[in-house]
Amino acid sequence: MKSKALTILFGTVCLLLLYWVFVPASPDYSHDPIFDESADAAAQIAAVLTQAKAEHKLVLLDFGANWCVWCHVLHAFFDSDPPVKAELAQHYLVVLIDVNKDHNVATVQKYGFPTDLGLPVVVVLDADGHSLATQGNDQFVNADTGEYESPKVLAFLKKWSDGK
Repeated sequence: MKSKALTILFGTVCLLLLYWVFVPASPDYSHDPIFDESADAAAQIAAVLTQAKAEHKLVLLDFGANWCVWCHVLHAFFDSDPPVKAELAQHYLVVLIDVNKDHNVATVQKYGFPTDLGLPVVVVLDADGHSLATQGNDQFVNADTGEYESPKVLAFLKKWSDGK
């Protein structure tokens, strides 16, 4: 009886060790904040709209929070995918809107509660501040792999930038 219990314990420990070695850990984003948790979204947007008018660009509001892993993944994707990065640089000004703990709730309300779709969520504005589109994170990822797909993100961005 004692040897059976030891065998089970040994097997369990071995499985845990194998899991620990071969299953990659989720990235830890707690040390790398990308959203300014003290920023006033209304002021951020007002400033960027002035710039958008001068540069004839659209505005991409990226609603998220520092605790949101997918928010960090999307932010990294925007910066690392060459076609998406180029489209954003040429036609958009991106504003990171922190919505942690009901922060910037008036802005969320103003743009039709986009966070009801989850986080991250993006809203495209014209240079006058009118909302053109709202898109949830799920429309940008591959359903099988869970990875962002450049063609999906690019098609969304181009849909609005080609029309301006």
